[in-house]
Amino acid sequence: MNICDHPFHRRSFFDIDDYSVDDFYSLVMAAGKSGSFRMAEPLKHPSKKFRRDRSRGKSSGRSSRDEAMEQQIWKDLPEDLFEPVIARLPFATFFRFRSVCQRWNSLLTSQSFSQHCAQVPRANPWFYISHEHANSGSMYDPSMKKWYHPTISTLPAKLMVLLLPVASAGGLVCFLDIYHQNLYVCNPLTQSLKELPTQSVRLWSRAAVGMTVNGNSTGTGYKILLVGCDAEYQIYDSVTKSWSHPGNMPADIKLPLSLYFRSQAISIDSTLYFMHSDPEGIVSYDMATGVWTQYIIPAPSDLTDRTLAECDGRILLVGLLTKNAATCICIWELQKMTFLWKEVDRMPNVWCLDFYGKHVRMTCLGNKGLLMLSLRSRQMNRLVTYNIASREWVKVPSCVVPHGGKRQWITHGTAFYPCLTIMA
Repeated sequence: MNICDHPFHRRSFFDIDDYSVDDFYSLVMAAGKSGSFRMAEPLKHPSKKFRRDRSRGKSSGRSSRDEAMEQQIWKDLPEDLFEPVIARLPFATFFRFRSVCQRWNSLLTSQSFSQHCAQVPRANPWFYISHEHANSGSMYDPSMKKWYHPTISTLPAKLMVLLLPVASAGGLVCFLDIYHQNLYVCNPLTQSLKELPTQSVRLWSRAAVGMTVNGNSTGTGYKILLVGCDAEYQIYDSVTKSWSHPGNMPADIKLPLSLYFRSQAISIDSTLYFMHSDPEGIVSYDMATGVWTQYIIPAPSDLTDRTLAECDGRILLVGLLTKNAATCICIWELQKMTFLWKEVDRMPNVWCLDFYGKHVRMTCLGNKGLLMLSLRSRQMNRLVTYNIASREWVKVPSCVVPHGGKRQWITHGTAFYPCLTIMA
C-alpha cells in the first residue's frame, strides 16, 4: 500500500492544524509501541476550531475533486524524497506526522533517516528545565516559542522523583537523581533513557558534571566527566559502558577545588570548562588528551550569579551587575591574548528599569549560543533568552506545569540540540 493511500492519510495531512501542537505532542510522544513510549489516551472529541473549520469548508463548496487532486500530487512524490523532506520539518510537525503510518513512526530507528537528519544544519538549541516540587520537566522550543511537558515514562515507579538536568551533549541530556544518587542519560524528545553504572565519586559531596561527544556527532558515542571537590574524578565512556579513573590532577592546580556549582560546564570541541571560585578563573579538562589546565582570571567587580557560556568556540561570562539599587545583566567575552574579561553587551536599559530597587536573583538554564535566564524576586518571576550571535533579547512565555496550579519557579535547566535519532 502506498503511504498516501493509508486510511490515516486524509486526517493527518488535511486536518493537521485542527488540533493544537500541545495536543498532538501529548498524543504522539507516546505514538505506537516503538521505542520506550507509553500509550497516551486518544483525543476524545474535536476542538471547536475543528468543527468551525469543517462547517466553513462545507459552505465554501470545496469539492471532492479538489481533495483527489491534492492526493494525486502527494501520491506521485518520489519515494526517495520522503526522508530528506521529513528530516527538514520542524520537530513538532514531525511528531504529528508519526501518526500517519507505521513506516513514518519507524523513522526514529532508520539508519538512512538518521543520516538525513545529520545533514540538516543545526538550529538553535532547545531547553529542558525542571521545577520545584514537580516529578517531570518541561521543554522549550525557541523557534516556535512553545512549551512542552513530557514525562520520562521509562523510569520505574519508585524512581519517579525530581531529576535535575546537569549536562548535555548533542541531543542527549544527563540527569542527576538527587534522592538515589544515580546518573541517567536521556533523549528528551524520544524518551530513550539509560541508567549509568554506579560511580565511586560521591555525588552528595558536591560534584561537577560535564559531557562531550566523541567526534562530530553523538552517534559515535559520548563521555561524561564527574569531578569532586577533592580532585577525584571519573569518566564514563558510552562505547565501553564503564567508568574509568584516568589519574590525578597536576600539582599546580589548587586543591580542594572551589568549583562554582551554580554555573554548568561548557564544552568546546573535546574540552570541558568549569568555573572556579578560589582563585577566580576557569579549570579545563581535555577529554582527548587527558590534560588539566587552570586559568586565573579575575571576575568583574560587583558581579553576582555569574555563569559560563559559549558560542562558536568563544568563552563568555554572564552575570548580574549590581551598583546601589540598579541591576543589569551583562555579557563578557574572554580575550584570548590577555585572558581578561571584556564586556560585549548588556540587557537594554528599559528592561533593567524593571529590576531597580529589587533584590534579583538569576539562574542560567542554558548556555550554548542561545541563553535562557531565569530572573526572580519577590515581585517578579521572568524568563528571557539572549542570542549571543545576534545580540537579541527576547521574553519567554510563562511556563505553567499542566495541572500544577500556579506558575512554578524554575531552578535547574540545560540547553540541548534536539535530535530525533540519537539513542541514550
